[in-house]
Amino acid sequence: MGLQKINQYLRSVELCRSKVPSFSQYPFCLQAVSSLTTLEFHPKVTFIVGENGTGKSTILEAIAAAYGFNPEGGTINFNFSTRSTHSELHDYIKLVKGVWRAEDGFFLRAESFYNLASNIDDLDEGGLGARLVDSYGGTSLHEQSHGEAFLSVFINRFGGSGLYILDEPEAALSPMRQLTMLSRLHQLVQDNSQFIIATHSPIIMSYPDSVIYELKNGYTEVAYKDTEHYQIMKRFINNSDKMLDLLMEE
Repeated sequence: MGLQKINQYLRSVELCRSKVPSFSQYPFCLQAVSSLTTLEFHPKVTFIVGENGTGKSTILEAIAAAYGFNPEGGTINFNFSTRSTHSELHDYIKLVKGVWRAEDGFFLRAESFYNLASNIDDLDEGGLGARLVDSYGGTSLHEQSHGEAFLSVFINRFGGSGLYILDEPEAALSPMRQLTMLSRLHQLVQDNSQFIIATHSPIIMSYPDSVIYELKNGYTEVAYKDTEHYQIMKRFINNSDKMLDLLMEE
């Protein structure tokens, strides 16, 4: 994997700890930040998983912003801002890039997807040049269900040879659609793409050619079947009646 690792678009992220004003203040108090020294990315797919509140979205947002993406999502050409709620963490991290520059890229986040869809419509209403929505399947993302719109971006806009940062992409997708996404992800990986993904989905994190970092007392590299998400889902499916009885005990 040596040469491939040199050629990947992002090799690692480092927290410039000496610049941090205080690890007791936000966002530096979040586990994803306070435990970060250097995190190496897989040349194909890197998963960051963990409980709510650990800071997965915050660290992904900082990586995306440091690379040049709009904090609310989109490509590096988007510059809309509906509300400035992103942290300044991107000023405190250092990205180590590979030899080659990505030809394509996208920051897809569930939290602000509505704002992204609105901006695409607003830009097209301006009537300047080709319709932007044609790159997203030809139909306004607002005229589709949330899940259809999410998948439409993934299928139509992601073109390969790109860096794609995804924050909880499963939020809008049914289990079947997550399988569709997994298939498309593999196609894009085969087409020289690199993914960094924060997810809670045992389906999505099952992609085999990847590394999984679980946030639990810091970043720990874990095997897929050793993740807490997989273990809990497996126990529930195999013993759903018993677990429901325990959960609903008075």
